[in-house]
Amino acid sequence: MSLFDGYCGLSGVWDEMFDPAGAPRPGFDRAVETLGRKTPEEFDRHQTLAERALLNQGVTFSVYQDDRGTERIFPICLLPRLIPAGDWRRIDEGLRQRLRALSMFLDDVYGPQRILAEGRIPRDLIAGAKHYLEILRGIPAPQGVRIHVSGIDLIRDPSGTFRVLEDNLRTPSGVSYVLENRVVSKRVLPRTIDAVRVQSVDDYPARLAEMLASVSPVGSEDSTIVVLTPGPYNSAYFEHSFLARTMGLELVEAADLFLDDDCVWLRTTQGPRRVHVIYRRIDEAFLDPEVFRKDSLLGVPGMMRAWAKGNVALANAPGNGVADDKAVYAYVPEMIRFYLSEEPLLDQVQTWLCFRDDDRAYVLEHIAEMVVKAVDEAGGYGMLMGPQSTAAEREAFRGKIQAEPRRYVAQKRVELSTSPTWDKASASVVPRRVDLRPYALLGSTGAWVLPGGLTRVALVEGSYVVNSSQGGGSKDTWVMKP
Repeated sequence: MSLFDGYCGLSGVWDEMFDPAGAPRPGFDRAVETLGRKTPEEFDRHQTLAERALLNQGVTFSVYQDDRGTERIFPICLLPRLIPAGDWRRIDEGLRQRLRALSMFLDDVYGPQRILAEGRIPRDLIAGAKHYLEILRGIPAPQGVRIHVSGIDLIRDPSGTFRVLEDNLRTPSGVSYVLENRVVSKRVLPRTIDAVRVQSVDDYPARLAEMLASVSPVGSEDSTIVVLTPGPYNSAYFEHSFLARTMGLELVEAADLFLDDDCVWLRTTQGPRRVHVIYRRIDEAFLDPEVFRKDSLLGVPGMMRAWAKGNVALANAPGNGVADDKAVYAYVPEMIRFYLSEEPLLDQVQTWLCFRDDDRAYVLEHIAEMVVKAVDEAGGYGMLMGPQSTAAEREAFRGKIQAEPRRYVAQKRVELSTSPTWDKASASVVPRRVDLRPYALLGSTGAWVLPGGLTRVALVEGSYVVNSSQGGGSKDTWVMKP
């Protein structure tokens, strides 16, 4: 019995592995044939081995919304998500274009604000963005780089078109799971991954270290680079320690650092050592109590002063959150046209902005059809899934929209693509909805996009929410070699 016997995709939804007739999509024959040779019993054993490997490696995340602060193993489905080489080439080009425009936008809104002066983006929209930091205006980023690490979420619609769902330009997480998933795939399915000719993700830590060194104010050879973590109780602490270890860098907390002569120093057993680059995994609100939250014990007093004087590079740069705003997202195509004089290579999802009177009226009238999102929330929180909501939930969100229209946007629910996924309860392969978070690095020498990224999967039947904190899991993403 083949692993895929009886598999049937959802009607009207793009399946990542099979076409509507049930045949493998172009370029996937070898992968489907190799994976399909396994019986359900064999694959279930492989799945169990994969889960055990992640458990032994301590690949976990914490759930803040759980009163007990539960630490969970990051769920994995061993069946990979496949992406053809041609599709990936278009994604790669589209992401590079988008990052160029977003970088120019950030330089502009913290500088001359040309795009606002010319009315291409409403000035009030930026002024009202929670994460726009007016105090940073006029301060250039060291080496001219603000978006060092990005994770831009993509979905694929029923026609097979990839669309950007949102931008993550502050402290995007999840890349450690990409790398660990690949390690597990190699261990459990070594012959399969070799036969299919999958592009490697193994050099991400080296690429990340090179990018961080490239933005040092003193040159890469003599730089001290550290990873700054809030500590072991942070939900992404596994990733912080994983990346520091694989890059060969110090993992530090605020108490390990201090300021002297507007430079950042690291306390060591051999005495103070100057720090030139900080890969920060701390929200900027806690980064420097002299500038942001006065009660923060996670940051370093004076760090922003050192950054403003160009004595230390912070990756990512403070202030990037304005570009993560879900209302600002709607204007990224306009940024591409304004700054690059190009048409966007990646499509977006049509978005209604509730601060606009006509848009708000439409959303309130059609709220049962809409996905309503708070512009400054993430992780699946602050959201109404209209088609799956109750009348009481919809009425509550109507009140929220009317009270704070700038805080909400809405989109029609897109039928996310599905990928064959192992269901342990039924011991069979079933379709489950997925998205994709590719990771890109941008340094003083240019951009590089990790071939693949984190495929998140909604493990619950019928669910559209792929976030791990909401019951989602992940898949290894196999980008085919050309």
